[in-house]
Amino acid sequence: MTESTPTAPITQDVLTLPRKLPQAADGRVNLVGLTRDALKEALLAAGTPDRQIKMRVNQVWQWVYHWGVRDFAQMTNLSKDFRALLAEKFTIDLPEIVSKQVSADGTRKYLVRIAGGHEVEVVYIPEADRGTLCISSQVGCTLTCSFCHTGTQKLVRNLTAGEIVGQIMLARDDLGEWPVPGAPKDETRLLSNIVLMGMGEPLYNFESVRDAMKVAMDGEGIALSRRRITLSTSGVVPEIARAAEEIGCLLAVSFHATTDEVRDRLVPINKRWNIETLLNTLRDYPRLSNSERITFEYVMLKDVNDSDADARRLVRLISGIPAKINLIPFNEWPGAPYQRSDWDRIQSFADIVHKAGYASPIRTPRGEDIMAACGQLKSATERQRKSRAQIAAETGTAG
Repeated sequence: MTESTPTAPITQDVLTLPRKLPQAADGRVNLVGLTRDALKEALLAAGTPDRQIKMRVNQVWQWVYHWGVRDFAQMTNLSKDFRALLAEKFTIDLPEIVSKQVSADGTRKYLVRIAGGHEVEVVYIPEADRGTLCISSQVGCTLTCSFCHTGTQKLVRNLTAGEIVGQIMLARDDLGEWPVPGAPKDETRLLSNIVLMGMGEPLYNFESVRDAMKVAMDGEGIALSRRRITLSTSGVVPEIARAAEEIGCLLAVSFHATTDEVRDRLVPINKRWNIETLLNTLRDYPRLSNSERITFEYVMLKDVNDSDADARRLVRLISGIPAKINLIPFNEWPGAPYQRSDWDRIQSFADIVHKAGYASPIRTPRGEDIMAACGQLKSATERQRKSRAQIAAETGTAG
């Protein structure tokens, strides 16, 4: 596991880096999470000859991200001297899996420990046509969305690019999905999709998320298409256009309400960037990112945002935006101040949206028995069982 800053004195053997890169306590640089440009800088700083640098970057990149190799001694197309240099100056470290739970429906939830002893949760959801990994970008969250369990845990810190990429790599470890040198090529992808929908607001950790997704999308490594990656935001308006240009993945928006009065309560960031401001920004995203459409996430809360009037207002608001609406039955957690909308109410809402010309799938709750469903994530060391009254008081939903 790496530290963002050294905890031991720097000696002459520690790399003099052109820019700040993640270093372990012994001064070695963790390669996980470095973009190609950062890897080039690090290898040059370690003494790699300039005439070899392009080849060496490609070789190391493929060993780490295509083959999933963690031991420099196994990088057999590198000279022994270069392998020794790598082992002296670098590490290949992932976050630690503290525990794994497997739901009756096959969903896997990992409790993952990162530098400093903090913990985040990662969820793998297997489906017939895909396998989706829900990853975290922060420890805790600063947004305090009142329906979200993670929102009851205060923000601790941002994750590094290496800690974000590391979640993908440790899941591939657990799934046994790294190719085996010499074995027949297998195009089956158990982990085929990534959603940045775990703990945290990805656009409040923009640079680390961007760099991690550059690594994940690189065709000579993990090689996930940008159309297989979805970034979910609660509406950090200034960073949305930047995400289109610098990441270019699909976008999902935690919308959840059709009036500012209700959205202020459910998604407090709305007080800073209201519905009109958010939608005006979203209208440009498909063009800037070359994406087909935006996904609007809408959690169904009984007697709060689930009326036919809400459904009709929703389709009017998003008119002209290529979109689909994911209707999410509320996943209850201990002390939650809301209840799930009745099934016939959800279906009535979906029918109105569908008849207006928008896809309106109702998300099947997954992993509820292990608290892995949407909105339920909260690291075990931070989880407290609070009463509905306490949660309501903290999130401003009382009354």
